[in-house]
Amino acid sequence: MSTLPMNVRSLWWSAASGGSPPFGTSHLKVYYPARAEGTDAERLSGQIPPDPAGAPYPVVVFCSGVNVEQAVYRPLAAAIAAAGFVVVTFDRVAELFGGQVGLTPGVDLDAARPDAYGTRPTCPALPAVIGALEEIGLLKGVLDLDRIALGGHSAGGTVVLQSARFLPGVRACFAYGAHTMVATMLGWPAGTVLPAQVDCPVLLGAGTRDGVIMGSSDRYGQDAAADPITRTFTEALSGPDDMLALLKGANHFAIADPVDPTAARAFLDLEAETDPAAARGAFTDLTVAFLRAHLRGEDVAPSADPAHIDLRRR
Repeated sequence: MSTLPMNVRSLWWSAASGGSPPFGTSHLKVYYPARAEGTDAERLSGQIPPDPAGAPYPVVVFCSGVNVEQAVYRPLAAAIAAAGFVVVTFDRVAELFGGQVGLTPGVDLDAARPDAYGTRPTCPALPAVIGALEEIGLLKGVLDLDRIALGGHSAGGTVVLQSARFLPGVRACFAYGAHTMVATMLGWPAGTVLPAQVDCPVLLGAGTRDGVIMGSSDRYGQDAAADPITRTFTEALSGPDDMLALLKGANHFAIADPVDPTAARAFLDLEAETDPAAARGAFTDLTVAFLRAHLRGEDVAPSADPAHIDLRRR
């Protein structure tokens, strides 16, 4: 495969991912390495075929944070796709909790209760989203669904960490601003960190200026000064290849561009003390190296720019 950066194109798709109409449909954006051939069909449709040179491509499925639209993750998704992956983001409007409705990857709250946790995924939309990829005619023959990574931001990262081992083909996970500390409203004792449901390497990212997680500490019965992400790395994960990436001066929404001040809980976040673009770029570069190592089997030792990331290993 050429070492030059690949051209990236995207397409839209839908998946029935549970819930009563009109809710429960996931709207997918699928990014893929492409190679233009200059045909009339391309000119008239705007559809560029996938580049066969690197196929079949490992697949990365990314779960958004609650009320955070998938569009803000486009720079991250496109950069991963350019490195030789098919990347899927999705929007899904469904019930949140307490009768609220919003954007969510979908959480089965009953699966997160003490009598059920660890028996099934907490995000039932994930199998539906992955299954829908096989229906996309343009990508027939270029997807490697035996090499899948799950990624996520905030609550999207949490459900990934709670669901990965139940899905076939998952070989790596990454999350930013996510943890497995669980709400006391679900019946857990205060301060409980649940064991992650993963059997693959995990890259866990966190900003040192995360005001959203700090502002949610009462949900978990924990002091606001405690760090549930570091606790997740030390207590919920145990793999020899797991890594914790602390983004110096970055906040909860560092990987989102642009941040939408009208939705989600960005109003809780702390002001960043670093250039958000630089922090986002550093985490993206680390994520790409991590995926190349664990999905493509390349001889790459994931490393981080020490100016922006304090990288911790086992």
